[in-house]
Amino acid sequence: MASPPLAIGARDSADLRNRGCARRKSRIKERSRPSGRAAPNKIKELEMTDFFREVQDDYRRDQLMAFWKRYLGWIIAAVFLVIVGSAAWAIYQHFRAEADQAAGARYEAALQLLRTGKSAQAMASLEKIGRDGPAGYASLAKLVAADQTATHDPAAGIKAYDSLVDDANYNLNLKKVAQLRAAFLRLDIDSPKEFEQRYAALANANEPYRNSFRELLALAALKAGDDTAAGNWLDAIITDPSAPDSLRQRANAFLALVQAGKLPTSHPAAAKQQPAPAQQSAPQPTPKPAPAQPPK
Repeated sequence: MASPPLAIGARDSADLRNRGCARRKSRIKERSRPSGRAAPNKIKELEMTDFFREVQDDYRRDQLMAFWKRYLGWIIAAVFLVIVGSAAWAIYQHFRAEADQAAGARYEAALQLLRTGKSAQAMASLEKIGRDGPAGYASLAKLVAADQTATHDPAAGIKAYDSLVDDANYNLNLKKVAQLRAAFLRLDIDSPKEFEQRYAALANANEPYRNSFRELLALAALKAGDDTAAGNWLDAIITDPSAPDSLRQRANAFLALVQAGKLPTSHPAAAKQQPAPAQQSAPQPTPKPAPAQPPK
């Protein structure tokens, strides 16, 4: 008969434990609940914000994965092309440097032949460089070959210079030099009027060898007996601040003679006696060593 009270006591103990757990959970919930009337709304807003953020992160991740799967082959191909292109450019630069060095050696050898008086061999070498050498050394070789032709035959030299001037692929700076050297030769061949018509445009303020052309135009005017035109060309040299001092001194001397009326009206050799200034003109067509590096 003692067992029923024990059973009732066990049920009471279980009920007490359950009620204690419920009360503890309730107190914990009360302590963790935010204060204020708007707290539940804020909690819901935060929960919704976190939800949308997670959705957006998942969407971005899916987009990135889709982009990667779609363009992975293209990206790999682009990287491969960049690597191959860089390697090809380095190889091209290497072989180009070797070709330039070989052409430079051939060019120096041709100049050495000129210095030793072996003109025929030098001309053959220069012509070969002009045909198959790199652009810079080919341009220099053609100009030196034209200089050699001009020393033996001025008329043929003029044609050689003119062919360089008319070549659309020829170096622009050396083309100006060829024009000036042809002008030195034409001063004794062309009439003063033809000479002025041909070269007056090269004496404007934008031309690199303008003062040398002005000096030649002044000599051509003196040949024609036009002291006024000669004085104008010489005055343009004197007033040009970029004119070399040596050329300005010659212009002053010529101008003083013109004003005094003591300069002969015909002196075809005058141009040959006047060396071209270092900064504004090129040397007369004589075989001289060319610069070590080709023009770019």
